Amino acid sequence: MPQYEMVFIVHPEMEEEPLTALVEKISQTISDFEGQVHQVESWGKRRLAYAIKKHWDGFYFLMPMELPAQAVRSLKQSLKLMEDVIRYLIVRKDETVAK
Repeated sequence: MPQYEMVFIVHPEMEEEPLTALVEKISQTISDFEGQVHQVESWGKRRLAYAIKKHWDGFYFLMPMELPAQAVRSLKQSLKLMEDVIRYLIVRKDETVAK
């Protein structure tokens, strides 16, 4: 199964409990698409380089995962529907090593 890394930014005014619930919901969504989350790394609240949806700050998360290639589009669609996720990026990790 292909390896991916996902970084997503969450609305800056979220409280801790709803934030934890949102991260759990994203992890569950990945599991529903037959993927596996390896870990969730919180980078905390950081300043954005430019305003996104009139916000200058956001909570950053890194999530390495395995996901079937055909499920990436469905995951992107699910993330678009989550109002508290203001930006995300999913990158496939390259398995080849440059020599």
